[in-house]
Amino acid sequence: QVHLVESGGGSVQSGGSLRLSCAVSGYTYSTYCMGWFRQAPGKEREGIAIIDSDSNTRYADSVKGRFTISRDNANNILYLQMNSLKAEDTGMYYCAADRVDWRLLPRYNYWGQGTQVTVSS
Repeated sequence: QVHLVESGGGSVQSGGSLRLSCAVSGYTYSTYCMGWFRQAPGKEREGIAIIDSDSNTRYADSVKGRFTISRDNANNILYLQMNSLKAEDTGMYYCAADRVDWRLLPRYNYWGQGTQVTVSS
């Protein structure tokens, strides 16, 4: 059973930073492609950062230069370091996993329950 649990969300002022974590279990973590997605109220879920099994990364233009995705294969944890946060970064953040590299498309097979990020201006 694949299990993903996000943490680290919260409320922060514009310009601040947060680090999200996603603890994973139930599969060979190091072989999977992992991603972070977010969904704002009334909007579709969007991919913001992915990292493949070789630690190659890809980012949405909206977060490039501000967010950094990384993975700790020894401890089965996925991270998202978010700096220079803006009000438009507000939303529910989800981590996702799959053997297939869906890039930034929300087609991953496994999802966490999400963690809320609220950025006030």
